[in-house]
Amino acid sequence: MTSILKKMTQDHRMTHQLTTKTLILGSTSPYRRELLERLGISFETRKPLIDEEAEKDPSLSPEELARHLAFKKAESLLTPGCVIIGGDQLVSFEGQILGKPGHREKAIEQLLAMNGKAHDLLTAICVLDGNQILHHLDSTRIHFKKLERSQIEKVVDLDEPFDCAGAYKIEKHGIALVEKIESEDFTAIQGLPLLALSRMLKACSLDTP
Repeated sequence: MTSILKKMTQDHRMTHQLTTKTLILGSTSPYRRELLERLGISFETRKPLIDEEAEKDPSLSPEELARHLAFKKAESLLTPGCVIIGGDQLVSFEGQILGKPGHREKAIEQLLAMNGKAHDLLTAICVLDGNQILHHLDSTRIHFKKLERSQIEKVVDLDEPFDCAGAYKIEKHGIALVEKIESEDFTAIQGLPLLALSRMLKACSLDTP
C-alpha cells in the first residue's frame, strides 16, 4: 500500500509539473518588473525579439499602435507551456505620438510642448496563452500645470526620464508637472495596469493572491 501511495504522489507531482505554466514578462523595464512583483506570482523576464521602430505603422491610430506593439512583443516570445505578457506605452498629444525622448534636450522639448495642456497616456498589454489572445488598453488623461522652463529642466535633471514615454516619471519628481489625473488604474501610468492584468492571468489559470 505504501508503495502504491508513493507512486500516486509521484505521478501527481509529475502531472502538476507538466501542467504548470511559466509566466514570462516580455520586457526589460525595471518599472514593469517591480509592478508585476506586486501580484505575488513567479515570473521570468525576457527582452522582446522585435524591431520596434520597424513595427510602427504610421497608418495606425495611437490606440491601435499601442495594441499592435504589445501584441508583437508578446508574439515574439511565444513558447509552448508559457503565458507571455507584452506591453507598450505611448503618449498621444494633439494628434502626435510621443515616445521615449532618449536624451535631455528631447525630454525638455516634449514637456515644453505639453506644458499647461492635457494628453493621453496609453498603456496596452497583451497576454498570450497558447491560442488564447487577451488584450487591454488603458487610457489615462493627464493635465499638466503651466510651468516655467527652468522648473521643467529641474524635473528632467532630477529624474532623467529619457526611457519613459512622454519624458516624465510621475512616480518620482514628475508628479510636480501634474495638475490633475483622470485614471481607472494608477498602476497603468507606470506601465502595467495590474487591475486588468490580474483578471487576464486568472483567465489563463494563473491566479494571484
